[in-house]
Amino acid sequence: MTKDELLTPLLRLRADQVVVTTMGLVRPWGRLSRHALDFASADSAMAHAADFALGIALARPERTVICLNGDGSMLMSLGTLVTIVESGARNLVLLVAENGTYEVTGNQRIPGAGRVDFAAMARAAGFPRSERFTDASAYAAALPALLRSPGPSCVVVDVEPGDEAPLGRGPGQDVAYLRPSLAEAARALRGALADPSSSGT
Repeated sequence: MTKDELLTPLLRLRADQVVVTTMGLVRPWGRLSRHALDFASADSAMAHAADFALGIALARPERTVICLNGDGSMLMSLGTLVTIVESGARNLVLLVAENGTYEVTGNQRIPGAGRVDFAAMARAAGFPRSERFTDASAYAAALPALLRSPGPSCVVVDVEPGDEAPLGRGPGQDVAYLRPSLAEAARALRGALADPSSSGT
């Protein structure tokens, strides 16, 4: 499926959940959403968006946290699957967009592309719910229940490779949440999390 088919159903259902994005999904999500609880994890070593999302989930158990991760990032931090389950966080949805490439660095093939089963790995790590989707309609139909169910949940979705360029921050960026510095973005997210009425921009 396309990234639009992945993200648009999520956008329609999104309420006050925190959404953490990384790599090839940072700009596509930022073009659709300008929510105060969006955060682009695009500034440190690759593969730590899920760790960051887990930290938010543990700090704010009253909010659902959705991590829009990539398969390359997931592959680099498979231990995070075990850590998430061990933490006891029930308010985390880990969505893995599987396109078989490291998109933002030039679409190099990831090791094990086409063989690695991330949904099975999440189940083996102890995720109570882990599903994989190749069909856009089936994914969209299942998404409401996946977002409502106690987690942690892992949702693996096959998507077409894209052509997103390397990420950066600054005033010239085309999506709003990449314009502030990392420190400014972190302060804004902290403020939004502290505001019980925060449900949008």
